[in-house]
Amino acid sequence: MTSPNKITKIEIFRVPPRWLFVRVETQLGIVGWGEGTLEGHTEAIEGAYKDLAERFVGWDAEQIQDIWQHAYRSRFYRGGPVLMSALSGLDIALWDIKGKRYGVPVWQLLGGKVRDRVKVYVWVGGDKPSDVLDGAAERRAQGFTAVKMNATDAVDWIDSPSLLQDTIARVREVKSLGLDVGIDFHGRLHKGMTKQLAKALESLTPLFIEEPLLPTQPEEIADLAKMVSTPIALGERLYSRHDFRPYLERRAIDIAQPDVAHCGGISELHRLASYTETYDVALAPHCPLGPIALAACMQVDVSAPNFFIQEMSLQMHYNEGGDLLTYLVDPVVFAVKDGYVEALHGPGLGIEINEPLVREAAAKHNNEKAWRNAVWKGDDGGLREW
Repeated sequence: MTSPNKITKIEIFRVPPRWLFVRVETQLGIVGWGEGTLEGHTEAIEGAYKDLAERFVGWDAEQIQDIWQHAYRSRFYRGGPVLMSALSGLDIALWDIKGKRYGVPVWQLLGGKVRDRVKVYVWVGGDKPSDVLDGAAERRAQGFTAVKMNATDAVDWIDSPSLLQDTIARVREVKSLGLDVGIDFHGRLHKGMTKQLAKALESLTPLFIEEPLLPTQPEEIADLAKMVSTPIALGERLYSRHDFRPYLERRAIDIAQPDVAHCGGISELHRLASYTETYDVALAPHCPLGPIALAACMQVDVSAPNFFIQEMSLQMHYNEGGDLLTYLVDPVVFAVKDGYVEALHGPGLGIEINEPLVREAAAKHNNEKAWRNAVWKGDDGGLREW
């Protein structure tokens, strides 16, 4: 029986472009890194970590499941984006510590790997997509075989069908390069417009359509799934197995996209992989975030039979002031070749964080306003979905 390894310190670092890193240290001197980013709600997560630090400093870092259950269940209110994102970062760091203590990658602790490399995709365009052809060509040159782009700019509840023609043209352009393309509706369209766009795109065979409606609409998304053959993906705004349940029971989705920094960390992502496999649903973790979140995703990706493809944020449009590789000692671990990244073989998460740089960036960034998403309004002054 192994001796306890008590948590002695939990620190958080707000770093550019919009990430929140978590550093957990134990009595054996082992340091684990996690990521609890909740884009646009940084201060709420920082407050949640004050509570988690008060509760779990002094606990045995080996007892990941017990810590997870107490963080989730021991208070009357549970779930939701703030608690689950904070719990995610702590959980990821604890898995990193455990892997480092035993000298193995986390995927070994999850039962071993079922694949040697991870298929990946990356973004082209930005929030307001226009010319994506040059960006797609650059991504192809970087070694990617699949990309994702936003479907539309701001759209009214019901709007002119002509607005959808640009989307169709951009998909054709990207596919002309031989790339697969996922289309992120981003919950921006409502039912009347989504039906039109999904049907119009069907003949172009996109890799998937993502968040075709807001995650509050499981019944309507299930209806859409019966209308089109294109795989439907969602999950970044679902925070646990319980949130995924109505989508799975209604056969509404083909691809689950839980975000390891929002859904409860490696522990819950691993459980979700098995849960979604039961419904013949593929796993494609959402990850427009930092290197710690990506490394955490990859631990589950290589161990999950139903894994499909992994998002990565390399040179993404949000990454101002820092990028996916900025805080890594060895960025080669995320090298892309023929659309794949090799499985991580180092102990724990398999990456080494440049701690002095993280501390330096956080010291500067803490005095700046935290990242916020844009707020869009239509010509009539009414609020539009972002």
